[in-house]
Amino acid sequence: MTDHPVSTTSEYGLLGVRDIDFTLDRYPPAPDLAALVERHWLVSWDQPPGREASVTLLPHPCVNLVLDGGRLAISGVGEGRFTYVYRGAGRVFGVKFRPGGFLPFLGSPLSAITGSVLPAEQLWGPPAGPLAVRMTAAPHVEQLIGLVEEFLRARWPPHDAQVELVGQVVAALLHDRDISRVEDVTRRFDITPRTLQRLFARYVGVSPKWVLRRYRLHEAAAVLAEEQHRPWAEVASELGYFDQSHFIRDFTRAIGMTPVAYAQACRRKDAPVSA
Repeated sequence: MTDHPVSTTSEYGLLGVRDIDFTLDRYPPAPDLAALVERHWLVSWDQPPGREASVTLLPHPCVNLVLDGGRLAISGVGEGRFTYVYRGAGRVFGVKFRPGGFLPFLGSPLSAITGSVLPAEQLWGPPAGPLAVRMTAAPHVEQLIGLVEEFLRARWPPHDAQVELVGQVVAALLHDRDISRVEDVTRRFDITPRTLQRLFARYVGVSPKWVLRRYRLHEAAAVLAEEQHRPWAEVASELGYFDQSHFIRDFTRAIGMTPVAYAQACRRKDAPVSA
C-alpha cells in the first residue's frame, strides 16, 4: 500500500441538515497506520442545562473503535441507521477502520460482529481497560490519537494481501460511477461472484451489493439535504438508479422516509429521521 491510500469511505452519513449543537472533526491516521485505518473522528457538544439534542447516522461498512462515556468498544458494521442523543457537555472519539481493515486484528470473519458492539477487552484483554482510562483523561484530541495509535502499533497484525484487494474493490464502489451493479465489479477485478461474496462476508461483514447501495444512498441523502429543491429523480439518475421505483424503495428503507419527504424536512430544518 502507499502512504496515502485512496479513500474507501466518504464523509457522508449524517442524516438531515447538519446540526449546530455538536461538532464533528475528522483526522487522518499516521501514514504507517493508513493501510488499515481510514481516519479518526471526534464528536463534541456542550448543551445548556435541561436541553438535549440528537443526531442520526447511516453507518459506513466499517468497524469503529469507539470511546464513549469512559468505555472503549468495538462497533461492528451497523446495517441500519441509529440515533445518538446527547446532553450536557461531552465527546465521543472513534477510530474508523477501512472496510476489511479490522479483519487482521479480529482474526475471524467480520460477519460475526456485524450489528454488534463488543467491549474492547473481549479482543485485547485487560490492557484495553487502562487505555480507556488514559484516553478519557486526555484533554486534547492529539493525545487521544497518540494513545490509540501507540496501542494499535503494539498489536499491529501481519500484512494481508486480501485487505488490499478489498480496499481496491470498495474504493471502486465508492468512486466509480461506471459501477452500478456487482457484475461490474466481478468483471473489473476478474473475480467470480461467489469469491467476491465470500471475500466481503469475511473481510467487510456485509455484501458488495450492500456496500454499493449504502454509498449511493449516502450521496443521495447528502445532495437532497443540501439542495432541497433538486428533483430527486435527477439525483437518482446521476447515482446510477435508472429504475425510479427501485430508488424510492431503497431510499425509504434506509432513511425512513421518501426522498420527497426527506428533502422537505431538510428544507424546514427538522430532524427528519431517527432510528
